[in-house]
Amino acid sequence: MSSNVPVPVGDITAPTPQNTPLGHAPIASGLSRPTVPDISEDNEEEGAEPDLSGAARDAMMGLVQGRLSSLVGRSSGYIESLPTEVKLSIEALKGVQVKQNELQNKYKRECLELEKKYLELTKPLYERRHAIITGAAEPTPEEIEEGEKQSVKDDEDYTPLPKDAASGPAAIPEFWLTALRNHIGISELITDRDTGALKHLTDIRISYLDDSSSKPGFKIHFHFTPNEYFENDVLEKTYLYQEEVGYSGDFVYDRAIGTEIKWKEDKDLTKEFEIKKQRNKNTNRTRLVRKAKPTESFFNFFTPPLAPSEEAIEAGEIEEEELEEIEEKLEMDYQIGEDLKEKIIPRAVDYFTGKALEYDMDEDEDDFEDIDDDDEDEEDHFDV
Repeated sequence: MSSNVPVPVGDITAPTPQNTPLGHAPIASGLSRPTVPDISEDNEEEGAEPDLSGAARDAMMGLVQGRLSSLVGRSSGYIESLPTEVKLSIEALKGVQVKQNELQNKYKRECLELEKKYLELTKPLYERRHAIITGAAEPTPEEIEEGEKQSVKDDEDYTPLPKDAASGPAAIPEFWLTALRNHIGISELITDRDTGALKHLTDIRISYLDDSSSKPGFKIHFHFTPNEYFENDVLEKTYLYQEEVGYSGDFVYDRAIGTEIKWKEDKDLTKEFEIKKQRNKNTNRTRLVRKAKPTESFFNFFTPPLAPSEEAIEAGEIEEEELEEIEEKLEMDYQIGEDLKEKIIPRAVDYFTGKALEYDMDEDEDDFEDIDDDDEDEEDHFDV
């Protein structure tokens, strides 16, 4: 067989997104929609437009989703119908892709090492920031001058502070609590009951797992002063990556591990206590029983959700709604960890002042675009 001669494939139908069955994907990964025939062919032949308003639209959408889900992962028969010589070429392409994946994995590993390097260079600045926040050190004139230059750059109406103002160390009250509250996602986790404990939060740091760790990842450290709520001086949250990069070329989260909080008596903010009256069925005597039930709290962050096993999913042991709920919790948990690492820790002062909210809101707005009435009408017809 000559490898230089292209093999004709005749009139074989072109491939579709359903050609290759999907492998097992992470719980939070999404699937691209395959193209399917128009489900309203009969109506089109009669020249009638389907009425897709209200319940009819919901029913049609359900039918579309049902057909999409039934096609995903199914083979169209195209690959199987190709000559053996072409199949060998396809397998060879997969072999080339393996080499590409190996290079991408190496690249991301080196990027991680570069992040570690620059974190070490940043540590003295984090130490300086901590000293100013806690009032352990006095700001220098140079630091103040650079800060005011940045303020003028951000806001042309900024009024410089008086030069004869009293100087000296001045702690910034509730710095980290305020910074966390100015993050859209984290603010939703903080309850009124949590604020007393979070007022004792003095610093948030990041570290990367060393080479001795079985998997790459990073750790977030929350430092607290002694308080009435728990005995820990530091609460930690570790995020582990899978050893190989994912399909998108980036590290994929594997799981998260949180610190066990050593709550002081009756101070567990993740639980609510209630008094219930119980009656003895035999003696008819009553007694009061104090029971605890889980409640919303920022400190649930240190008890991360666990992804169900593939075996449990395949066996149908978990309902679809429950699976979706777990997926949402995992996605939120990982996103908050990433935002702490990439945004809040390196730009803490911007979150304290609220400046970061402008960029966060702009980022969210960029994900959406205006649509006119004509576009909306087209969407209503679900032409897929």
